[in-house]
Amino acid sequence: TGVGKEVFARSLHDMSSRSSKPFIAVNCAAIPAELVESELFGVEKGAYTGALVSRPGRFERADGGTLFLDEIGDLPSSAQAKLLRVLQEGEIERLGDQKTRKINVRLVAATNVGLHQLVKDGRFRSDLYYRLNAYQILIPPLRERKQDIPLLAKHFLAKQTAIHGKKLRGFTDKAKRALLGYPWPGNIRELQNAV
Repeated sequence: TGVGKEVFARSLHDMSSRSSKPFIAVNCAAIPAELVESELFGVEKGAYTGALVSRPGRFERADGGTLFLDEIGDLPSSAQAKLLRVLQEGEIERLGDQKTRKINVRLVAATNVGLHQLVKDGRFRSDLYYRLNAYQILIPPLRERKQDIPLLAKHFLAKQTAIHGKKLRGFTDKAKRALLGYPWPGNIRELQNAV
């Protein structure tokens, strides 16, 4: 958590031929289990109590672009089955609809837990795991990327000085040593908050 998974996914999108199309990020852990399917795949008016209007899901909104699913290991099994079908068929079906819609989305999935272990534990579909695991990228924690700390700290300092209208020249040597000597268990997010 906090290593920069979304920043990586956004950079991948921005450097691709899909950059003119939407980049949609979804934190799967933050969506209540009963709303995951309507959030990802959309919903038709009247599909359930409270569905007063038809609404496209995140897949439709990302059509032609990139959909970033963070914390994919937290998806409920029913959503995992539907996600597998979307990846295999390239089409979605809104909740409460019988019509399928073609989509063209680059999917980037991320997790801070080992999906392979979740598969072994029976909490994640093995067929979905192998479908998603076409190209795996490990983003190491900040403590293993010490060379990134000064660059990130400088970036966050510039951002904060602009926000607060301050003029700061940088970090003292003592502050630099402290930044490099700390293990950053909260990774980049913790460094940003510290700066």
